[in-house]
Amino acid sequence: MDMSQYLEIFIDESKEHLQTINEQLLELEKTPEDMTIVNEIFRSAHTLKGMSATMGFEDLANLTHQMENVLDGIRNHKITVTSEILDVVFQAVDHLEAMIMSIAEGGDGKRDVKEVVERLKRIERGESPAELAAATATESPSSSASFSQTYGEFEYNVLQQSKEQGFSAYEIRVKLRDDCLLKAARVFMVFEALNEMGEVIKSNPSVEMLEEEQFDQEFVVTVVSKKSAEELYERIMKVSEIEEVDVVPFDVEERKKTDAAEAAQAEARQQEAATVQAKQQKQTKDSSEPNAAAKQSASTNKTIRVNIERLDILMNLFEELVIDRGRLEQISRELNHPELHETVERMSRISSDLQNIILNMRMVPVETVFNRFPRMVRQLARELGKKVNLEIIGAETELDRTVIDEIGDPLVHLLRNAIDHGIETPDVRRASGKPEEGTVKLKAYHSGNHVFIEIEDDGAGINRDKVLRKAIDKGIVSKQNAENLTDRQIYELIFAPGFSTADKISDISGRGVGLDVVKSTIESLGGTVTVDSEEGSGSIFSIQLPLTLSIISVLLVEIQQEKYAIPLSSIIETAIIKKEDIFHTHNQQVIDFRGKVVPLVFLKEIFEIPTVTEEEEFVSVVIVRKGEKMAGLVVDSFIGQQEVVLKSLGNYLTSVFAISGATILGDGQVALIIDCNSLIK
Repeated sequence: MDMSQYLEIFIDESKEHLQTINEQLLELEKTPEDMTIVNEIFRSAHTLKGMSATMGFEDLANLTHQMENVLDGIRNHKITVTSEILDVVFQAVDHLEAMIMSIAEGGDGKRDVKEVVERLKRIERGESPAELAAATATESPSSSASFSQTYGEFEYNVLQQSKEQGFSAYEIRVKLRDDCLLKAARVFMVFEALNEMGEVIKSNPSVEMLEEEQFDQEFVVTVVSKKSAEELYERIMKVSEIEEVDVVPFDVEERKKTDAAEAAQAEARQQEAATVQAKQQKQTKDSSEPNAAAKQSASTNKTIRVNIERLDILMNLFEELVIDRGRLEQISRELNHPELHETVERMSRISSDLQNIILNMRMVPVETVFNRFPRMVRQLARELGKKVNLEIIGAETELDRTVIDEIGDPLVHLLRNAIDHGIETPDVRRASGKPEEGTVKLKAYHSGNHVFIEIEDDGAGINRDKVLRKAIDKGIVSKQNAENLTDRQIYELIFAPGFSTADKISDISGRGVGLDVVKSTIESLGGTVTVDSEEGSGSIFSIQLPLTLSIISVLLVEIQQEKYAIPLSSIIETAIIKKEDIFHTHNQQVIDFRGKVVPLVFLKEIFEIPTVTEEEEFVSVVIVRKGEKMAGLVVDSFIGQQEVVLKSLGNYLTSVFAISGATILGDGQVALIIDCNSLIK
């Protein structure tokens, strides 16, 4: 049966199950006696094991099975949950994630997991993890039991018939030397020797995998032969580069009984899990409104997985449609034909609805990114000897998938920064009258056409003087300029390339790489990042991102005979000002806008636009803002608001100042889209 058609579904579902396991393990650490959490983890692990075995990924299934045994021990109160035990389980989950990634990249999902399997076995036997590290370093799992094979009905029949004909069955474990160069050749010689003395019934890994050297140093073969175990042992040991051989007589009846007992145990565990689940569902159903569970199960099934490439193609086609829609609207206005006008208006309404649906299809909850952080925060806090509680708020907030793909790394940097530089060690927090456990809040919410992501910590805050001192030392600001900077501007200096306040370099921070990458990544997505801090109380990093990157609302303006588009998200308002209301200060033309001094930026001069018409006594100004800073962009006239498709300028025009892209207007003209951020800078 060809399994390749199910591979994509297997990978997606495996990632979901691993995510659930990760989340529930973190919950289990907080409430170790809650067996409902253990059952939840057990169910995900069990499903993952079944899927892996069906798809033929034996290593994945075996490791999950071993993890399942430990969870079963916890569930039956034979094993007590501790952070050390969970460290080993997390290590197993890491291996499982690496295997899934290997499969997703076209690999075979194989990985050396002997050490973690042995640790899980020791935990299952009731040994404490403190003893494990030393024990695993000195021992390797060499018992033949750990290599026992699984047999199907066909193999049992063959072994049974061979026994009746006077043959003996053996399970033989062969270990090659670590420095063996041609593993496949040695395997071939072992098989040839065994075929001379009997017949090979089964091997683990399979013959194909052994031929392709897809195994570590060990393999197991099941053989029927009329020779004794000693003769088989001596014959195999004659093959060079073989370190160890175990020949174990094989009793078919005994093995069948063991298999049946194991299968019965597994089934009992499954039934128990199903009973617990049924009870939980019943409790949930009783506590919630009638039919809520039924409604929920009905709604969860109505989803379909679509390859993102198809959505990208759909988006591109729709963008072309938006351009033609603008063209039709313009033609309709020029012809002034009532029926054409009505049809175009209706088409515009329908295409607006279609646009919303397509954009919503591309929207993904930020939860998909946030989910990996609790585990990272736990690990980092343990490494640094700190106590940190991560609160996630608004994980259901949705963002365009292209933004989701890029936002992960900046958030990792900001969280590591908050835990390393922000949150203090428990003794320091106690001394300053704070609770030992620091809190980091990761919050996402919608506001207008933007999504805001905030990372807030209740740590030490930013030391203003230290930042300023370092910035002057590194030549980021001069001493003269430093005196005029506001607190907010000083905090923003930490985003400068190469800036770091760490006194010593560690694996976590201190190299001056990180926050400058955060800033450039977020600005490349059309967003902004700001920081606010209070020394001794904590800091807030705030990221503002556009909801979608490809179709944006703009204000079209005219400068002489050229048209430009200014994104509505940056605009506060438009104004028409008399020339005498413009003042000069510090070689800069400014206006008084609602009690604030706003500098003017003459776009005609910046873009070197040739003058065709004479200037009038009134000036049209678009007031734009980036963070706290404001500016007035001087244009000749306003054309109106329009939705346009943002197209990049391509590789030839990558470094054009203050232009973020271009769009095609209804009359076929190209209008450049102005990047307000770089103008305000």
